[in-house]
Amino acid sequence: MPEQTDRGGTGAVNPLADARIAFVGAGVMAESMIAGLLKQAMIPPGHIIASHPRADRRHKLEERFGIATVESNRDAAHDADLVVLTIKPQVLKAVTRQLFGSLSPEQVVVSVIAGAPIDVLMEGLGHDAVVRVMPNTPAQVGQGMSVWSTTPGVTEQQRQRVQSLLRALGEELWVEEEKYVDMATALSGTGPTYVFLMMEALIDAGVHMGFPRRIAEQIVLQTVSGSVAFARDSGKHMAELRNMVTSPGGTSAEAIYQMEKGGLRTVLSRAVYAAYQRTQVLANRERGESP
Repeated sequence: MPEQTDRGGTGAVNPLADARIAFVGAGVMAESMIAGLLKQAMIPPGHIIASHPRADRRHKLEERFGIATVESNRDAAHDADLVVLTIKPQVLKAVTRQLFGSLSPEQVVVSVIAGAPIDVLMEGLGHDAVVRVMPNTPAQVGQGMSVWSTTPGVTEQQRQRVQSLLRALGEELWVEEEKYVDMATALSGTGPTYVFLMMEALIDAGVHMGFPRRIAEQIVLQTVSGSVAFARDSGKHMAELRNMVTSPGGTSAEAIYQMEKGGLRTVLSRAVYAAYQRTQVLANRERGESP
């Protein structure tokens, strides 16, 4: 068994160094997580196994990462310390039936399935050590935001391993109550959708003024990226940052007036809350309850 290594000479021990991880379902999210783990040398390829029903997909993952792959979900999970469910919600019941009764108390299940509550996962798997995570799409480039919650059956060592896994995707935040994972689904999980839509609208506005699309896109991408970096480093309230670039009678003041007149703030708030309500509907559906 390999020793836990000090990564980069920082004195920090890597909780994943001696762990084995199974990805049940090897789609885009699984591929992103595997890429992040290996890029940061969190775990050797030989300690990762992934399951997928299609042989071509399994071959692609083996070639790219040097990991093991199998067709059977149950075989993939057999010797793993962390069993990561990266499947689509519509196949959850079929997969939990396959895994039911096969997991040992030492294994922890990590679910990234949107709308699948912890109680449904515990009952479907017959297993007490379950983690529910809501990541988002920037995890694919190591800039994600993952909000997660655990059952009481998850040990401290298992929590440290899960935390290390999620840090390979970007930032992570553990919350004590599962309801915050549902809220995060609407705010950070769905959040890139809001940002991309606003970026698309800004690019279209640039084209409308006369910019070539590629130039408008370059300007908007850097403006958004730079604004995020500035906000993060400054530590100031968003309203204070906005006021810094809003001169009396200036262009920003006129733009803000039009956005407030159009109800942008209210529309965003309603959109986030509608997404949150949708998570409740999905959760009730998994429980077999009426909306």
